[in-house]
Amino acid sequence: MTGTGAGTPLRGRAMVTRLLGTGRGRPDPAGRPTVAIIGTRGYPSFYGGFETLVRHLVPFLAARGWDVEVYNREPLPHGCSVPDHVTVLHSAGTDSRTLSTLTHGLSSSVHSAFRRRPDVALVCNPANGLWLPALRLGRVPTAVNVDGIEWERQKWGRAARQMFRLGARCCATFANRLIFDADAIADRWASMFGVTGTVIPYGGTVERPPLPADVDLPDGRYVLYVARFVPENSVLQFLEAARRLATDYRIVVVGSSGYGGPIDESVRALAEKNENVTWLGHVHDDALLHALWSHAGVYFHGHTVGGTNPALVQAMACGAPTVARDTVFNREVLGSAGLFTGSDAGGIAAAVRELMENRGRREAMSAAGLRRVEERYTWPLVCEGYDKVLRALARR
Repeated sequence: MTGTGAGTPLRGRAMVTRLLGTGRGRPDPAGRPTVAIIGTRGYPSFYGGFETLVRHLVPFLAARGWDVEVYNREPLPHGCSVPDHVTVLHSAGTDSRTLSTLTHGLSSSVHSAFRRRPDVALVCNPANGLWLPALRLGRVPTAVNVDGIEWERQKWGRAARQMFRLGARCCATFANRLIFDADAIADRWASMFGVTGTVIPYGGTVERPPLPADVDLPDGRYVLYVARFVPENSVLQFLEAARRLATDYRIVVVGSSGYGGPIDESVRALAEKNENVTWLGHVHDDALLHALWSHAGVYFHGHTVGGTNPALVQAMACGAPTVARDTVFNREVLGSAGLFTGSDAGGIAAAVRELMENRGRREAMSAAGLRRVEERYTWPLVCEGYDKVLRALARR
């Protein structure tokens, strides 16, 4: 492990030697409690839901009197600054689709438990439940964000799904507090593992930024899709619907698989063959992404597995009229602020077209979504919830 500016990541035997050190790594004479954040890609990162949470939570906790230690999969970029009272630690691991979470989670958990020994750890991803015994052995209380139902995701093979299921059982057994991002997720864990916890959703930032001058899109007259390219996000069904919709509307696709593959190639081929289809890849720029949501005629949300999805909340916060796959999770978040559809491409295309041609309904849905975000899904509310859980554990 290396801290910011401390050199190259440790590998192999050197890593093991350093990780087995004892004692608190950074004592604080001012008495600020220390929280370690384990299991995400790190801070600041712009990849997924956990990383969105970390970008908001880290400065909030630092301002509230915490010392925050964040384990990053990659070294902090040169010249990138972090807030006061925040330390970025580069974890060792194997960067591959199947091993990144497990290997980085293992090295981070062992290092935190036996080298840094914080007052409390926030652990993300149920797979990292496998390493909770190490944190318990190091007497580090843990709060675990269990995410969605990972073992039901189609992108994972049988062995990976079994690993997630085992990790979830370890979370239920060894975590001091479980955090669920939706009531529906809490219900599933109660029925499957007989455990309860705290529900804290993801948040959104209410804003309506303009489209950049170099983005040539008709305001309110394009269809937007934003997702990681995995089967459970309905990407293939949307591509077929997009072929039908592109005769009348501009289609904008944001996302990628992260590793290349057949879905990425299908999106590329569709964009190359149809001038009304634009593929932007993965967008790191929040201002651009929020502008795309703000000025879309319809946003299609195809996620089917998981709880409160950060992209859906942010789309609502930007006022995007939304057509969503009909799941208990999407209905919990959207309430009356969405139009729901099944899995077939024809139904998706019909729902999108229906909403695109009804401006009054789009305006009403946009207003309803904004009200819902302000009542339930603001980042201050979310961060307050985490602060409360972590302080209760740290006092133990």
